[in-house]
Amino acid sequence: MGAPDVAPAIRPSRRSARLVALVFAGAGAVIGSVVLESVLLRPYPIPLATSLAILVHALSGGRLVPDPCAGAALGPSGCFGATFIVLNIALPEVLLAVIVGAALGLSGGALQGVFRNPLADPFLLGISSGGTLGAAILYVYRFGEAQADLYLPAFAFLGSVGTGLLIFGIARGRQSSVETVLLSGVAVANLLSAVLSLVLLDNPFGAEQLTFWLLGGLALASWTVDGIAFGGVVAVGTVLCLYGRELNLLQLGPEVAQSAGVDTPRVRLQVILLASLLTAVAVAFTGIIGFVGLVSPHIVRRLSGSDYRLVLPGSAAVGALLLLGANDASVVAFPSSYLPLGIFTAFAGVPFFLFLLLRHRRAAAMGPP
Repeated sequence: MGAPDVAPAIRPSRRSARLVALVFAGAGAVIGSVVLESVLLRPYPIPLATSLAILVHALSGGRLVPDPCAGAALGPSGCFGATFIVLNIALPEVLLAVIVGAALGLSGGALQGVFRNPLADPFLLGISSGGTLGAAILYVYRFGEAQADLYLPAFAFLGSVGTGLLIFGIARGRQSSVETVLLSGVAVANLLSAVLSLVLLDNPFGAEQLTFWLLGGLALASWTVDGIAFGGVVAVGTVLCLYGRELNLLQLGPEVAQSAGVDTPRVRLQVILLASLLTAVAVAFTGIIGFVGLVSPHIVRRLSGSDYRLVLPGSAAVGALLLLGANDASVVAFPSSYLPLGIFTAFAGVPFFLFLLLRHRRAAAMGPP
């Protein structure tokens, strides 16, 4: 038998390339329109026309709409309040959903590629457990209580990154396998859960705040938070997207990838570390939001095929849209309450996960043809 043909793993088909070109050509417009719609859906007592006028006024520098509150009978103070709500509360919250959704989608696509497992997602390696422990330490021991908006993401990020680095160190050996990395993550996650239980025993009242944070939300959104999250996601995500060719070759097996010039252990661990960093950024600012990273890559593969040079950025775009959709659903369903987004992503994601699990088990039970 001859050597396997690696060309399909490197070169996308013409049909796939055309389809993805169309998808990405409209992705920016779709996300932009959904962002606009999401801002206008906010449950604030501001007329929709006024909210739209405020946005157009800000985006055009006042050229298109000189007076955004004209005809709204709000008065100077009311107009100032409406402008502040739209531009400093609603818009940062919606943009944070875009940033975090993109981070989770891209992380999920990368981990499914490196593990060659359609059930992998960003929390597979226990990164969320590290972030949870960091947040618990802040809530239980009340560090920086006066500046919680600053210290909470810092503690959660350090916990998540520390967990990722620990797993990276355990599985760094040249002979380490995907199974080694996965089992290391499971073991570390269980250890961190035990430590978390001990920490909560010191102050059970901290568990209530921690539970709300665990469900994920956008309460920390601000222009400062958005700027930090955006910078981290763009920097790490850009580097991660450069591994598309290597992930394509890994789908053919580590031996084939090695023969094509890919340093399989090094690439695998680098991709896992980068995906962990992206997940840490998301966990730091929103808490635990599950299933976005699981679902997004599957949608992209349905649309564009399995070329990871297309799956990775596509998963980021779809993840942003999914989290925006969850945010909109929470506003429409419960306009007078603030419900964590993790509730809505779980309701949508759990049936999808069970469907994938059953299909995966059925395929395994059938065996090779």
